[in-house]
Amino acid sequence: MSLVLQPPALKKLRLLTYSLVFILGVALLLQTFRSDRMLPLQVLTYALQPSVGSAVVQNQTAGTTVLKGQSAHLIGVGGSKALLVSAFLEHRTKPKKVLVVAIMFRQEKVSLQCRLLCSERRHVSRASVDIHWDHFGFPYGTADVSCPLPPACQAPSHVAVTSAAARNRDKADLEFLEVQNQKELNVFPYNFTSCFSTMYNYTNILQLVQTVEMLQLLGVNRIVIYKMNCSNETQRVLDYYTDKGLVEVVPWSLSEYLKVSRRAKPDQDPGDIHYFGQIPALNDCLYRSMYRSKYVALHDPDELILPQTVDSWSELLPLLEKRHGADRCFYFENNWFPTEFTLPPPPPNVLPGLGLWRNVSGANVLTHLYSEPVKPKPAFNNFKTITNPRSVFVVTVHGVLRSQKSCAWVDRTVARMYHTKVRGQTGLKAQQLIYDGRLLSYSGRLTSAVSAVLRETRLLPDGARR
Repeated sequence: MSLVLQPPALKKLRLLTYSLVFILGVALLLQTFRSDRMLPLQVLTYALQPSVGSAVVQNQTAGTTVLKGQSAHLIGVGGSKALLVSAFLEHRTKPKKVLVVAIMFRQEKVSLQCRLLCSERRHVSRASVDIHWDHFGFPYGTADVSCPLPPACQAPSHVAVTSAAARNRDKADLEFLEVQNQKELNVFPYNFTSCFSTMYNYTNILQLVQTVEMLQLLGVNRIVIYKMNCSNETQRVLDYYTDKGLVEVVPWSLSEYLKVSRRAKPDQDPGDIHYFGQIPALNDCLYRSMYRSKYVALHDPDELILPQTVDSWSELLPLLEKRHGADRCFYFENNWFPTEFTLPPPPPNVLPGLGLWRNVSGANVLTHLYSEPVKPKPAFNNFKTITNPRSVFVVTVHGVLRSQKSCAWVDRTVARMYHTKVRGQTGLKAQQLIYDGRLLSYSGRLTSAVSAVLRETRLLPDGARR
């Protein structure tokens, strides 16, 4: 039965409706005339939201949470060609400051200002810019934009950077970065974090799974991957590890702003910035791991730093710190294991079950156990780094540019890096390669773990899963 309102009830309903409309109108009017210092909150609520589909997941190893799908929020600077990546409270400098990881056009001469947000109040300070010298000759380089903190704003929650010339820019258009690392901690949820940058057109599934599983055997409990694009199958693997809370995938959208080079030098592939913006990604990973991880490793998915006298990084780092001192960065010699050479594989009784993987895309590191001879020093070596992140200020692809203490080279008999990839023209013959079976000491646990992941991600053929 339908309800019919009598005239008195109808009159009350109309009065209630008019009252609600009046209240909403007044609220909207007050919102419009709010003081300028309150306006950024509207912008922040929109700009700092996680990307669609993001979710908090539990790290099953460390018992902590990571945000699935959180993006490096690249922001353009009005009146400049600069791009902002992320912002952090830098506790180690005297006085402390806000450090913004940025990408700068090296030929541009521009004065920048920082607009700091503290308890809904804005404070303006003049920024200083330090462009990292390791830009490989490309027009754009990684930079530190430093924002001094006024006495009334020692812990800003957000920061926006503008050109000093853009004084009349509409303040409502400002985009703010959240200032991370608000607290200087000395207890960390992770022991080792590995930073991979950058993943593009990635299809090397088998080696990716092998690397992630090996890293766990070595003691790594967090992996951060800066991803541009990859195959659907690779994404399935990333989703699997993200759901477990082990991997944090950072969408890396730099190609939407700049022409990224696919090579290390401009004469190899011209562009605006070196190798997909690998260096700003590494510096972002260093700072976002500063108070979350005891150690940070900077390397690629086709690289493994293997101890020679112990079995894990958890055992290795105390040995290195005892020998070289605490709070250090450590360099590990690169050893190439070229995948294009066909050499005798280990016998089946050593690596049982590897036939299951023959139809999985990617290199199998357990069947590439022959390395190139080590070049005599001082030839450049594609070494990589494990460091205490709180002792380092600036990193690059190969090494550390600025740190509190000098970095120490690790003797190859103690630990070294295994770099398994196609090498192309090396001038070497197969008989010149040197057998190294160190990986086989992990093969039993690694083979079982890799097969389990490939089954759970449905990447093994139907017959292999039975």
